[in-house]
Amino acid sequence: MRNTVRVGGAFALWVVVTAAAGCETLGLSPPANQLLPDTKAIRNSSPPAPPVPRELAKELQPAYVVEPGDTLLVQPADLDSPVRLPPDQVVFADGTIDLGVYGRPVVAGRTQEQIVAQVSALVTAKEGEREKLKEPVGVTVRVIGRTSKVYYVLGEVNAPGAFPVNGFDAVLDGIIRAGGVTNRAALQAIVLSRPTPPDGCRVVLPVCYSNIVQLGDTSTNYQLQPGDRIYVPGKGLLDGLFNRCRPGTPCDRPQAGCFGGGCGALAPGLPAPGLLR
Repeated sequence: MRNTVRVGGAFALWVVVTAAAGCETLGLSPPANQLLPDTKAIRNSSPPAPPVPRELAKELQPAYVVEPGDTLLVQPADLDSPVRLPPDQVVFADGTIDLGVYGRPVVAGRTQEQIVAQVSALVTAKEGEREKLKEPVGVTVRVIGRTSKVYYVLGEVNAPGAFPVNGFDAVLDGIIRAGGVTNRAALQAIVLSRPTPPDGCRVVLPVCYSNIVQLGDTSTNYQLQPGDRIYVPGKGLLDGLFNRCRPGTPCDRPQAGCFGGGCGALAPGLPAPGLLR
């Protein structure tokens, strides 16, 4: 009996000391996927609404630039033309495509319009030698396989991996594509990091998952860009019991509910909810 009391007292003392040292250490075991100290610091220093595109304020992407791994469909503009081009063209690692007798032009780093002009000039020059053409040969180029522009979803998700950027995906779309979060995910500690040069300032944006899915708060549902990394950290065993002892993070801002005549007003017959949190 005395040993039991000692063990119980030691455990209580451990909980008190650990709590005093910081709430994040209360898990009995460290999470499998943890945020780096620098990541936490940059995330928590981000402004509440950084000026980046998000769910309700998306922006059009710039013209697509072809890179190795993409697949192009190259055809004569006039399908009755005697010109024959190898149709499906995977862009090789050296940035070229193989047009047979028309050569191996470097297309990586160019847009579709630039490639159209480039291929048309090659075909016209070759055919002009044989047929004495006076007008350029029209061609069409379409990107039918976009594998070079991806974002990554890692950590506590069911199907982590790299996913193609379609231009209008937001963070929530990316997490769903990765099979959703696991039951070990720290939902209010997710981050979106953007690629930066080795000597550049790091860009780490807070993602408030619970606010996005439960409150429809779009302020952290950012529009995804090529190279983005969504990282879903894990939580310790007791983390869920002590979530509220971490005030001051970007996800702790009060959420106002609008009922009828303005924020905080009540619709008839509803109990007073105060601020939705």
